[in-house]
Amino acid sequence: MSYSLETTLPILVALAASLLVGWLMLVTQRWHGHLSLDSEQGVQKFHTQATPRIGGLPVMVGLIGAWALLPAKARLLMAPLLLAALPAFASGFIEDLTKKVSVGLRLACTVGSGALACVLTGYSVRETGIWGLDWLLSFSLISIVFTALALGTMANAVNLIDGFNGLSAGSLTIMLGGMGWIALGAGDHDLALLAFVTAAAILGFALLNWPWGKIFLGDGGAYLAGFVTGWIGVLLIDRNSAVSSWAPLMVCAYPLLEVFFSIARRRYRKHHPGHPDRLHLHSLVRRRVTGFWLRQASVLGLNSITGMLMWPASLLCTVWAVVFAHHSAMLMTGLAGFTLLYAYVYRRLVHFRWGSKRSAAACPAPGA
Repeated sequence: MSYSLETTLPILVALAASLLVGWLMLVTQRWHGHLSLDSEQGVQKFHTQATPRIGGLPVMVGLIGAWALLPAKARLLMAPLLLAALPAFASGFIEDLTKKVSVGLRLACTVGSGALACVLTGYSVRETGIWGLDWLLSFSLISIVFTALALGTMANAVNLIDGFNGLSAGSLTIMLGGMGWIALGAGDHDLALLAFVTAAAILGFALLNWPWGKIFLGDGGAYLAGFVTGWIGVLLIDRNSAVSSWAPLMVCAYPLLEVFFSIARRRYRKHHPGHPDRLHLHSLVRRRVTGFWLRQASVLGLNSITGMLMWPASLLCTVWAVVFAHHSAMLMTGLAGFTLLYAYVYRRLVHFRWGSKRSAAACPAPGA
């Protein structure tokens, strides 16, 4: 991909439009704050003041602005993506404003966006390298259902890690940059540009979210960004047969593992899988690491540092995926290794076995 005005301008517009709309949301919050402000009350809340949680709107505007300036082929690739993303984005954005959209309906909308993307484009996950499953995926209906469920999971995974300033935005920027790089290596310049444009739109929001926490991504933004990132992963493997189907899975390993670990944890504790708690990995890092070693820091500082400390999780997975994008065995090995590392770190944190033993006395017990 040559760095001509035709390719760089959409990226710059995505960044600038997202940043500008986000700034406008901040300076006008006295007019919409009664709808858009996120309360500081709640089991998963670590911030201390009400903050706009409509960061999905700047990201969406950034994507639309970039789409209008993309080269013809990339624009055709992005148009159905934006259309398919609407149910996921709308369900989350309405929840951000009303706080009345059920978890089940939002999940159905994110999965529905995935199915709509498959129908509109003809792309879906058709190969995993797993014997038996690939035979099932040869049937179009099963392939569409599988892809839709995977995209719904990814959208909700990003929402799950959207807990601290910069955590989700930084992780998404890293993941999209990695998939864009893999697409470049495969010669798919249009898809690479789509990945970089999406990363730029998220980065524009991130400049207001980290480190100052002026605006949050919200459910709408998390669903939108997670869905688009997941769909770019689908396009990456369906358009480029040389790229292993495990490459995008490795790139997205951190948020996806958070989903599966959370479901397992809540089932073990006999909690509803959709009920929030403070036992996510990033929550434990905030309470047991930054909260202990930086006890004199402000709440804002602790939240922003925690978000930054979690970026290496996505960076590690993304670098591995980029290096071994064409080697399924190495990608599976990397995924297994990261899963073990995640479980090891989580176990150390949840049982107060990280750093000084004094942390057990200084920090609350799990679930407290």
